[in-house]
Amino acid sequence: QETKKKYQIQHDRPNCIGCAACAAIAPDFWTMHEDGKSDIVGSKKREDGWEELDIGEKDYQLNREAADSCPVNVIHIVDKETGDRII
Repeated sequence: QETKKKYQIQHDRPNCIGCAACAAIAPDFWTMHEDGKSDIVGSKKREDGWEELDIGEKDYQLNREAADSCPVNVIHIVDKETGDRII
């Protein structure tokens, strides 16, 4: 039985420039806030302003595309099993 890998999206929100590429690619996961920056839908907010959301294998590819689209590279995806930052 194949176990579903778990990932964590990490968003360096303080450095987000509000280009909205992530929200255009993955609107179920990303939304634009009234302050002009993006938010991960349903995320946990950290004290340093970053946002985190755990996702499964089925949501990885779409969020990888959102991360790849970010011009300032503030969207990261971490493999929760190994702790490695994929992007």
